[in-house]
Amino acid sequence: MHTVHTVHEEIPADAAGEPRTRSLRELVDDTLYMPFPFQSHPRQSEAEAGVTEWLRSRGLTEDPAVADMIDRTRPAELASYNSPSVDLDILQIVANQIAYQFVFDDTAEEVGRRNPGQLLPMLCESVAILRDGQPPTTHLGAALSDLYRQVRERCTPAQAARWAWRSREYVHGLLYESVAQTQAGPVEVGLCCSVRALIAGVEPFYPLYEAAQPRELTDAELDHPVMRRLERLSADAAVWIPDLFSAVKEQRTGGLINLALAYQRAGCFTLPEAVSLAVRKINGTIEQIERLYQEIEPELTPAGVGYVEGMIGWIRGCYYWSRTVPRYADATKVAAEVSGRV
Repeated sequence: MHTVHTVHEEIPADAAGEPRTRSLRELVDDTLYMPFPFQSHPRQSEAEAGVTEWLRSRGLTEDPAVADMIDRTRPAELASYNSPSVDLDILQIVANQIAYQFVFDDTAEEVGRRNPGQLLPMLCESVAILRDGQPPTTHLGAALSDLYRQVRERCTPAQAARWAWRSREYVHGLLYESVAQTQAGPVEVGLCCSVRALIAGVEPFYPLYEAAQPRELTDAELDHPVMRRLERLSADAAVWIPDLFSAVKEQRTGGLINLALAYQRAGCFTLPEAVSLAVRKINGTIEQIERLYQEIEPELTPAGVGYVEGMIGWIRGCYYWSRTVPRYADATKVAAEVSGRV
């Protein structure tokens, strides 16, 4: 595996010769270990047009607030950065799924924060579609049903079954998040990471990277303990990186399941201090991924190597997407503006 380190520029000094105060984004840029260079898909604009049309046809952007959220989230851009070398049909499914999960996740978070019980019909509809093939009854359900159709048409039955199983785990995780949000006290770091792993929504994409390979992975590759560990670590690293950039937004809206905020509450740190602790955890995770990949790579077929590269693409993609996406614009605030302790 080729390793390319990011180059961190020196922090410019102000007129008095003192280092200027960094924004949270600059703090992350200066300290995060990112050995995976930026890439994007050459057909990103086609995927963007496709996801816009798909959301419209499913009725998900009829609400102006949802349409605005999609504009600020740029799902096709994230898909392009995560999946720069897949065929266009896979890229389109990835983009559609990212868009769907943002709408579903934001809706679940809003409903669950008010009343966890009100989440049950929404989550049960999703499980019924994914597990039993039941017909949808809502716009969100219809979108999920159509997404599942796209997956079944492009993937093998075994790959589609893994997609549905991982998607059900994500759906169940949203109820865990809702319960955690009702806690009177802070959610400790380990518990936050456990819930974050459930709601990350990254692992449902992994079967699409199986389908993107010219040949199927062997059972020995998919079931290898190191491959299983790589799947878990890659998903964690990928989703913890946006947590760094979304911390200000989550702090403002009362979100709890965020790695940086978990560190902040655990030790009464300032937000920049907590972000630095979270970066240290992410760096260690990425270094472990590199070691494990080097260990297993000689045993993998070309399809297995492509699958691992697809998982790692989410780490790279989430970083470069999070840096500039309007959804996390608050990360450009200087650290002094968000340095209060909890």
